[in-house]
Amino acid sequence: MARARTTTAGLEERRRAVLARVAQVGQIGIAELAGEFGVSLMTMHRDLDTLVGRALLRKSRGQVATVAAVMVEVSSDVRRQARLAEKEAIAEAALKELPPRGVLLMDDSTTLFPLARRLDECGGYTVITNSIGIARIVAATERSDAILLGGDYHSAFDSTVGPEVSRALQRVHADLALMSAVAITGGRLYHPVQGYAAIKEAMLDAAQRRLLLVDSSKFGRHAPFSHRDVSAYDIVITDRGVPQDEERTVRRLGTRLLLVSVQNGRPTAAFTEPLPANS
Repeated sequence: MARARTTTAGLEERRRAVLARVAQVGQIGIAELAGEFGVSLMTMHRDLDTLVGRALLRKSRGQVATVAAVMVEVSSDVRRQARLAEKEAIAEAALKELPPRGVLLMDDSTTLFPLARRLDECGGYTVITNSIGIARIVAATERSDAILLGGDYHSAFDSTVGPEVSRALQRVHADLALMSAVAITGGRLYHPVQGYAAIKEAMLDAAQRRLLLVDSSKFGRHAPFSHRDVSAYDIVITDRGVPQDEERTVRRLGTRLLLVSVQNGRPTAAFTEPLPANS
């Protein structure tokens, strides 16, 4: 019996899943990808050629990888599983920078999830966030409370967005903002969705101190909408895979930089703050 042809909707669903899988790992062999999705190598090449034509992926010598330009944000379900060791190490370093109590702003970045789970180790907080996931994590802690910013619910990111969120943040004064970024190039921060870029700027304005928690894979990428640069933050915490030119840019802009270490896929408790480049 002949195999039923894939519908147009089914084809697009598979291609979205392929894009999410490549975004999760950064780069993967095309043959391996075909095996994972149970399709022929020729079919996988056709799918990838379509995604390459949309400027979402790039192919080279049997491999496929994400492009530097981030035109669409990957769903929170995919991002939550990516670079877990780096996120845990970043959380370990961030814990040492938290006040013993107060009001924290947290954006919808999955990089913040490990930190949200460990807030009780430092004290009791009021956490204001647009992330449903972070609100749930904080609500499950014993010493902290969550306030969810209302707005338009974006199911793919499990968070709220829109002018209502930005307006609500104008009435907030937080002790510390904990945020991440989708893309950073030359010290400038970018997001593919304009509404989320606006929320990040509003959070910066609403906080007395600001920490940027971001793994090294986000450096050297860009997206359509900018939301200031690293000089808006007191501290940038990332892993040691950050490109040297981006590291130098962060230091030149006068922001304190903490580099965390990951060994054998596991975070180490220690982190280092290298000496300035001109020392």
